[in-house]
Amino acid sequence: MFEFDLMASDGRARAGVFHTPHGLLQTPVFAPVGTLASVKALTPEQVRGAGATLVLANTYHLHLRPGDELVREMGGVHAFMAWDGPMLTDSGGYQVFSLSERREIDEEGVTFRSHLDGRELRFTPERVMGIQENIGADIIMAFDECAEPYDRRYNEQAVKRTHAWLERCIQAKTREDQALFGIVQGGVFPDLRKESADFVASQNLPGVAIGGLSVGETKEEMAAMLDVLEPRLPQDRPRYLMGVGSPEDLVEGVVRGVDLFDCVLPTRLARNHAALTRLGRLNLRNKPYADDQRPIDPECDCYTCRTFTRAYLRHLIVAREMLAATLVSIHNLHTLTHLMADLRHAVLDGRLEAFATDFRSGYQKHRPMEL
Repeated sequence: MFEFDLMASDGRARAGVFHTPHGLLQTPVFAPVGTLASVKALTPEQVRGAGATLVLANTYHLHLRPGDELVREMGGVHAFMAWDGPMLTDSGGYQVFSLSERREIDEEGVTFRSHLDGRELRFTPERVMGIQENIGADIIMAFDECAEPYDRRYNEQAVKRTHAWLERCIQAKTREDQALFGIVQGGVFPDLRKESADFVASQNLPGVAIGGLSVGETKEEMAAMLDVLEPRLPQDRPRYLMGVGSPEDLVEGVVRGVDLFDCVLPTRLARNHAALTRLGRLNLRNKPYADDQRPIDPECDCYTCRTFTRAYLRHLIVAREMLAATLVSIHNLHTLTHLMADLRHAVLDGRLEAFATDFRSGYQKHRPMEL
C-alpha cells in the first residue's frame, strides 16, 4: 500500500512516487501546513489549484480543538476538511516542547500544560498513536523528543527516548492504512545523528523523518547534518525533512536526497506581506509598489499573478483587507510547489547540478525592493 518507487537519481537527489490510500505523491514534494485542518487563508480548492498534493495537520493542536475523537466521528481529517489528497500528521512532539511552558519528561512520556487553557495533559507514545489514528492521516509520525540543537547531554538523552518511544509506537499502531515514519534526532552532533539514523532505518518502516533541524542551527549546520545522514538512510523509502520550506532550503535538501518537506512559511509570510519569488522576497507593503502595475512575479502563472498587480495587492495590505493574505498565499504556495516540480524534472533529466547552480546564483533571501 505504501510503496516507494524510485524513478531516477542524480547524485544524491531522487525523484520517486510514494503510494498512499489517497493517491500518489510525486517526489520531491512540498506540503503546506494545515495546523487545525485548515491551510490558513486558503480553501482546499485553492490549495490544490496552487499545486499542492500533500497537506500536513497537527496532532497536538487537533487533539486540543476540536478534539481527535470528534475528527474521527466526522469521518476522519480528510472528510472533516474536505481534502481528498494525501495527508500527514506530525507527532505533536515539537509542540509539546515549544509551546508548553511547564513540562515534565520521564521514560514513559511527557506531562505538560495546554498553551490554550493551562490544563494538564499527558502524551505517551501509545496516546499519540491513538490520537493520530483518530485523525486518520495517511502518513503519521512516531512520538519523539525534540531537543535544543547544541546541548550535547540533552540530545544524548533525547535520542535514547526517541528510539524507545519509536519501538512503543510500532507496537501501539493498529491501522494498516497509515504509514508510520520514525524520526531521526541528534541535534548538530554527527555521531548522534548517525546512531539515530541507523536505529530508525533498522525498524524497516515505510519512511524516515528527519527532526530537530531548522530549530536554531545555521543553514550550514543543517546541510552538514543532511550530508551525514544521507548515506545511512534507506534508498527505497522516502525521507522527510520536517519543518523546512524556504526556497533555498528546498533546493539544498533535494540536492542532499530529501523527498518530502513541510513548512508554514508560504502562508505565514503572506500574512506578513511578503511574497516569494525565484529571485528573493518582496515586502509588498513597501511604498514603491503603490503604483507598480506588474504582477508579483512576471514569470509566474498563478491566479494572483495572472490577475492582479503589485499596486492592488499593496492596497489590500494597507487597507487590511483579508483578501490580501489569500492572494499572496496562493502565489507563495504556487512558487514552492512549482519549484519542487522543476527540481523533480531536473532530477529526471539528469541536470540537477546545473539547475541548483543557476538557482543559487539568482536567489537572494532579501532582494532589494525594486525587483
